[in-house]
Amino acid sequence: MSRAPAAGDDVLHSPVFRFMFALTGIEKPVVAAVTGAAIGIGTTMLLHCDLVYVSDEARLAMPFVSLGLVPEFASSLIVPRLLGNARAAEKLLLGDPLTADDAVELRIANAVLPAGEVAGHARRVAERFNALPPGAVRETKRLLRRASADEVRATIAVEAGLFAQRLRSPEATEAFQAFFQKRKPDFSRFA
Repeated sequence: MSRAPAAGDDVLHSPVFRFMFALTGIEKPVVAAVTGAAIGIGTTMLLHCDLVYVSDEARLAMPFVSLGLVPEFASSLIVPRLLGNARAAEKLLLGDPLTADDAVELRIANAVLPAGEVAGHARRVAERFNALPPGAVRETKRLLRRASADEVRATIAVEAGLFAQRLRSPEATEAFQAFFQKRKPDFSRFA
C-alpha cells in the first residue's frame, strides 16, 4: 500500500491545495451563495465557509467514489461529524446528491432562499460584518475553528495523497472515459 504524501510533497503545493489551505486559514468570515450545481469541491469547500446560503434550485454532490477517487478537502473528517456515519456513508461512499433542503437539514447550509434572492441575501449578511468590531470577529472565528484546525489540515494532506494516487488509478481512468463517452463505467475487472 502506498503512503500518503508528507506535507512537503509536490501535490500539496499545487494550486488547488494551496487554495484549500488558504480557505481553511482565512481570518475573516467567508459567506457563500450557491444557486446551481455544486459538485465535488464545489460542495466540500462549503464545509469551510462560515455562512452558506443556497437557492431552492441548488444541487450538491460529492461523487468521488463513483469517479474512482476519494473524498477531499477534509470531507472525510467533517461530513461524518456533521451528518453522522450512516448519512455520511450515503453522501461519500454512494455519492447520493443533496437538495438545498438536505443541505440545511444536514448543517452544511444556513438557509434556502429563492434563486433570485440568494446572492443579495449573502451580500447583505456579509456586509453586517462591516458594523462589527473586526478583532472580535476574527478572534471568535479563530475560537470556533481552533479545536479542529490542525486535524482538518492533517486530513487535507492525507486525502491529497490518496486523491492523487486514485486520480492515476485504472478505476478513475475507466470512470472518466465512461463519462466522456457517455456510457456506464464497467468496474467489474477491478473487483
